[in-house]
Amino acid sequence: MHDIVIRGGTIVDGSGKAPFSGDIAISGGRIAAVGGKLGPGKREIDATGLLVTPGWVDVHTHYDGQAMWDPLIAPSSWHGVTTAMFGNCGVGFAPVKKEHRGALMDLMEGVEEIPNPVLAAGLNWEWESFPQYMDELERRPRAIDIAAQIAHLPLRVYVMGDRAVRREPATADDIAKMRDLTVEALRCGAFGFTTSRTDSHKTPDGDLVPSRDAEDHELIGIGSALGVTRSGAFGMNSDFDDEDYELRWMRKVARETGRPVWFLLTDRYSDPQRWRRLIKAVHEARADGLPLMAQMAGRPIGVMMGIGTALNPFTVRPSYKALEHLPIEEQRKRLRDPETRRRILADTPSDAEIEKLAQFRQVVAKKFDKFFVMGNPPDYEPGPEKSVAAIAAREERTPEEVAYDYMLEDGQYLYFPVVNYVTGDHGPIFEMLNDPGCLLGLSDGGAHCTSIVDAGVPTYMLTHWARDRQRGPKLPVEKLVKRQTSETAEFFGLNDRGRLAPGLRADINLIDLDRLQVQKPEIVHDMPANGRRFIQRVDGYEMTICAGQPIYERGQYTGALPGKLVRDGHGAQAIAAE
Repeated sequence: MHDIVIRGGTIVDGSGKAPFSGDIAISGGRIAAVGGKLGPGKREIDATGLLVTPGWVDVHTHYDGQAMWDPLIAPSSWHGVTTAMFGNCGVGFAPVKKEHRGALMDLMEGVEEIPNPVLAAGLNWEWESFPQYMDELERRPRAIDIAAQIAHLPLRVYVMGDRAVRREPATADDIAKMRDLTVEALRCGAFGFTTSRTDSHKTPDGDLVPSRDAEDHELIGIGSALGVTRSGAFGMNSDFDDEDYELRWMRKVARETGRPVWFLLTDRYSDPQRWRRLIKAVHEARADGLPLMAQMAGRPIGVMMGIGTALNPFTVRPSYKALEHLPIEEQRKRLRDPETRRRILADTPSDAEIEKLAQFRQVVAKKFDKFFVMGNPPDYEPGPEKSVAAIAAREERTPEEVAYDYMLEDGQYLYFPVVNYVTGDHGPIFEMLNDPGCLLGLSDGGAHCTSIVDAGVPTYMLTHWARDRQRGPKLPVEKLVKRQTSETAEFFGLNDRGRLAPGLRADINLIDLDRLQVQKPEIVHDMPANGRRFIQRVDGYEMTICAGQPIYERGQYTGALPGKLVRDGHGAQAIAAE
């Protein structure tokens, strides 16, 4: 008798083949059989009318800190994610010396907007080396699986100290030490190495991060660790100031190690054709037998602006800033006062003051054609008629008045697509989703606490791309499931999951596609030190199973904790081979 039999569902098995009807049997945390009419189970689940898919394998999150205090890894686990990988964008918390803990928390706050006080309250720092950090993660009970990569910023600070913070070039000895520590991390189960080479990643004081200007010989030297262990992937976020330079050293790492190399791919208002040039370079490398891949997002990466968020169009106005220290509901109450409204709307910064702001804040201060109303359910592919500027023109009001009044509606936020919205629709994302040189990622779960919440992207892949899209073609559900299960799992060597097949791990979602819906984002205070963050709830997951145990049923947590730290087995095999 099986432990669980899921009967009569529409199986989308993660392989990319068309959905089919049948049963799935689970025994001992593994899938025992798929398809047809199967024998009895200790528990039998009627899945008639439901999609049955593998659990989502989300390979781009930032739960490096949250994994220490949140056994659920929410909100990702609410959205059917059963494996979450972090250590992305070059930020992390190991290795670390005691005197550098504050610097690493500052870097995480500056790059990923996870507040320093939250991290200070939530991390026990019972580690120095990366293997010790992994052991600390492994000790904690959890609902879903997690996986880690070693990040360049803590590695560089650990080896070089203040020289890293000053972005000095690494010496040959520095590079050798960083390489050896990366080998150590890979051998204890890290799934790769990541770095950051973008001006958008800065410390809270506005300084560029330690890895921003690392030279190619440093990156190639550290990357050689992947060839030693024959494991892991090399990941990067870059501005591609010099595309030829970046592509040359990435190709060299891929060629010399034989390991996958990936970088983040987005379209940008400042250079709309950049993503096409880069994906062309990916195809050229792959034609040469090099494992180069572009990691892309399933929807625009967009900042939400409202009361209590990191930014909104009025945060540059002194009369508004005077209220920001108040609790959110008190802010809302004060902002509803007609005299306060009049004063803030009249308090327009001068062009000279706006020019002093960082470029991104300049846009937030006055680009009302780029801000959209979201609604509920939230619209992530809004037409131009939903922009604040268009609404203001129709209603014969100023854009400032429209933005102010909309923000005061309970729980409403303006939406500013920062990247992946150059064409004003999802056309480029559609092309990327159909491109074999692209890997789906960039949900950024756990990051950008008061400006972005994209942890619900795995759900959005089905609701928008398979069911609801109106402004362009849709995609078949089997392709969308494959994109975030077998493709992400296999790219990183998670070969025991990502498909519904006998012998594989029983990570499974049962989904009512008709009822599946992401809710509008909301701000809660549920982190250490009463820190606030955006979350996004969801309806329509009838059940999520991890390692054969139901962890959610109709949106309610069951109390089960079958999750664990997953260690890359290839590193262990390399040790055995020696």
